[in-house]
Amino acid sequence: MARSKLRVYFGPEDSVEAEKTEPKVTVPLAEIFPLLSDALRSQRAWLRDFQDDEITISSDLYEVLLAYQHFRPSA
Repeated sequence: MARSKLRVYFGPEDSVEAEKTEPKVTVPLAEIFPLLSDALRSQRAWLRDFQDDEITISSDLYEVLLAYQHFRPSA
């Protein structure tokens, strides 16, 4: 007699995935630059709450940032 394997059913996979992801908002960088710049200058504590969050940027912006990091004059 073959033994059946029991599994726990969590519902449709789409709903499980939807619960794992947070809502996303798409905004132009020009809209957040001034806010982040001011928050950095003012050393706002709430910035630390998000310092480990990951963001998605375009590959061309990433390349420009890497070049800037490598070639900028030392302070």
